[in-house]
Amino acid sequence: MMSIASNLERVRNQIADACKNAHRDPGDVALMVVSKTQPAEAIAAAWAAGQRLFGENRVQEWQSKLPQLALLLGSKADLDEDAASSDLNFSALMQPSFPDPSYEASLAAAEPAAGLPLSIHLIGPLQSNKTARGAAIFDAVDTLDSLKTAQRLNAAAQALGKTLPVLIEVKLSPEATKHGLAPETLPALLAALQPLHQIDVRGLMTVPPWSQDPETARPYFRRLRQLRDENRALCPTLTELSMGMSNDFVIAIEEGSTMVRLGTAIFGRRSYP
Repeated sequence: MMSIASNLERVRNQIADACKNAHRDPGDVALMVVSKTQPAEAIAAAWAAGQRLFGENRVQEWQSKLPQLALLLGSKADLDEDAASSDLNFSALMQPSFPDPSYEASLAAAEPAAGLPLSIHLIGPLQSNKTARGAAIFDAVDTLDSLKTAQRLNAAAQALGKTLPVLIEVKLSPEATKHGLAPETLPALLAALQPLHQIDVRGLMTVPPWSQDPETARPYFRRLRQLRDENRALCPTLTELSMGMSNDFVIAIEEGSTMVRLGTAIFGRRSYP
């Protein structure tokens, strides 16, 4: 069985190859490791291999992992602080020795959560009664899909004294299980978000229908890129495209993804009860 570190090395090299083939800079594509259903120990193992950007699906699940993860990373976080006041370049020491095409991009996307030396994004639907807690324990919300949720997040972020980066999730798939707003309503939402100064709209996110053939996802990725480009005049900060998962991230990179979300490729297939 391959280790998490080995899987990360393989994936980073695959991202580099995909970027080369698409004539793109690997530094423009961040790797987000999807840690939903994974234990704190697995997240710590990915962290030890240089990963800093993670995604979780549920507020309660991430909150339940925080105490143990804080213990696992506590000594490493202390070392970060010690190194910052020494002559040692700790960032260089922690950077993996193997080629890491997404390392700098992932660091650029990371805004470390309070008390933990990593960045965590919410990539699952946010229930209205979890809005305040979500704003407090996540560094970004990548699944914004309504003005009501945005207003709640804005109020929660204001109370916390923070600005919350968000991605707008767009539903391009006809599947009932998929979340997100209808693409034709995107301009109206972007306009309505402008007065919400604690919300920083950074881009779009989508989840295409799953298929064994990754080419099936291409038109969905292409459409998301078109939506971003069409709405840049209305929202100049609309630059990010979070699209591409373990089975189709190469296609996503070819279509302009700036952040790929990989879980299975790093941790292996999940076992369901």
